[in-house]
Amino acid sequence: MSEPMKHSLSPALPGSLGLGMIGNCAISALIDAQARMVWCCLPRFDGDPVFNALLEPGENGGHFAIEVEHLASTEQWYEPNTAILRTRLLDKAGQGVEITDFAPRFFSRSRYFRPMTLVRRVRPIQGSPRIRVVLKPRFDWGQSPPRVTHGSNHIRYVGEPMTLRVSTDAPIAHVLAGQPYVLTREQNFLLGADETLDHGIADTARMFEQETQDYWRVWSQRLAVPLEWQDAVIRAAITLKLSVFEDTGAIVAAMTTSIPESADSGRNWDYRYCWLRDAFFVVRALNSLSEVGTMEDYLRWLGNVVTDAGSGHIQPLYGIGLERDLPEATVPTLSGYRGMGPVRVGNQAAEHFQHDVYGNIVLGAAQAFHDHRLLHRAGLAEFTRLERVGEQAVRVYGQPDAGMWELRTRARVHTSSALMSWAACDRLAKIAVSLALPERADYWRRHAAHMQREILDKSWSDKRCAFAESFGGSELDASVLLMAEVGLIDARDPRFVSTVNAMEASLCDGPYMRRYEAADDFGKPETAFNICTFWRIDALARIGRQQEARTIFETMLAARNPLGLLSEDTHPDTGEMWGNFPQTYSMVGIINAAVRLSAPWDSVI
Repeated sequence: MSEPMKHSLSPALPGSLGLGMIGNCAISALIDAQARMVWCCLPRFDGDPVFNALLEPGENGGHFAIEVEHLASTEQWYEPNTAILRTRLLDKAGQGVEITDFAPRFFSRSRYFRPMTLVRRVRPIQGSPRIRVVLKPRFDWGQSPPRVTHGSNHIRYVGEPMTLRVSTDAPIAHVLAGQPYVLTREQNFLLGADETLDHGIADTARMFEQETQDYWRVWSQRLAVPLEWQDAVIRAAITLKLSVFEDTGAIVAAMTTSIPESADSGRNWDYRYCWLRDAFFVVRALNSLSEVGTMEDYLRWLGNVVTDAGSGHIQPLYGIGLERDLPEATVPTLSGYRGMGPVRVGNQAAEHFQHDVYGNIVLGAAQAFHDHRLLHRAGLAEFTRLERVGEQAVRVYGQPDAGMWELRTRARVHTSSALMSWAACDRLAKIAVSLALPERADYWRRHAAHMQREILDKSWSDKRCAFAESFGGSELDASVLLMAEVGLIDARDPRFVSTVNAMEASLCDGPYMRRYEAADDFGKPETAFNICTFWRIDALARIGRQQEARTIFETMLAARNPLGLLSEDTHPDTGEMWGNFPQTYSMVGIINAAVRLSAPWDSVI
């Protein structure tokens, strides 16, 4: 077993992103360093937070805790190469418990078994520790405490939207009363739907753990990881896999809502939906590790989006069940992360016109036409549908939009949006070649060539000696660094090198990078946006500044929480994590940077 990562017991803040995530591609939960389950939405990622203490730390907050009396120290780690989280809690006398948390996931009866179930296994590891079980779900965004009933080995939490049942071999009376008691043997808690178990509680928990551990170890074993930073890459890959809602193939941007991008900023958004942009980057990162199953799942979801849209507008994001309407509202019953409301549900960005979406769709699907390993390779029918997306990319090219940063009060012809229209045409031409359709290949090449010339001309700012964030503009934006990553321009082109230099002077706070320099609806951003820092790392490596790229990458690895996870933003002065968590964009950056920078395997074998 790898060495546990130790958390010091400094005075607890009202909220912290020093959290671990467990899940099974259907549900997930976030668990803090003291093994408190502080966030869990049911019956799926975008559902009601039945444990909401992350956004309501007070008495009205819901959580699930195993408390050790006279707690003195904690240790927490993932079982290597799995999504199984272990936490040790020790009291002042050195007595303690080990808590194992996971959501069952394994192959059974010709399908992946991923029930709406969370398993907690608690065992004494030294002495006779006294524990208290606090199981306090809430319903309707914290407004409704449940009605509680129980049997000999279960407790039911009855609410309007759902009823939860915990099956346990712990003393029911102690759990109901919140009464401390001495832990003398292993105890198990299986929390989920209001259903009885087919087998004994301990046997079921033990079997679920073994099967889930085996699943994740085999999944991790099949990853084509780089030589260096393997543990970081594997943890990032598992985290991305956990962000897939396997039932439909959607990939959520993060598991949380309303973690502010910086303190008291009001930049509190709900990220529990599928952005086509973010999903493309997730698929691409996992593909680079030869994990193509996620792409096949996502293409099911994407195919439904494209078919539903016909030849028209496609939203930048949808609900994980393909919901189009995601009305944005605030929740007054929750005070917010560290009391920094508002808490938002839904996201107004679903109403935006963000023209980069069409390129992200084509890029996300492109490998399916070239990869012979896939169970369901894309062919002519899929290409015909994708061409409709390309035609829409041509129609919106050069038109003002909200841009990839989803600006709510300003529209421009954003360079990043035009870039993705070019990428759509360029990749469609390559797909047409692979399908032996020379006329279609020529058609898309002509569009791509026209766009490429115009983008390089109209986005260039003589004043800044850089490619600007919009046509005819002069402000800088980190998304322009994607020009080299998607292949519009050679990274060694003097104009791109000059752009990197200009951005370092304007957007960087040491190793960290902000999204843009202009004020937006909320003023100027205070924190660094992690994916932008990773785009910088990629750009530096491409232009030959390899050692600088490695140094910044090591800084970003150090910015992760003790379990290897990243949120959306990092404060450049304090190093504190902000923004929704765990952010798939950020975890993608870890994989991309490691793959880009690692020494090759043949350097050691």
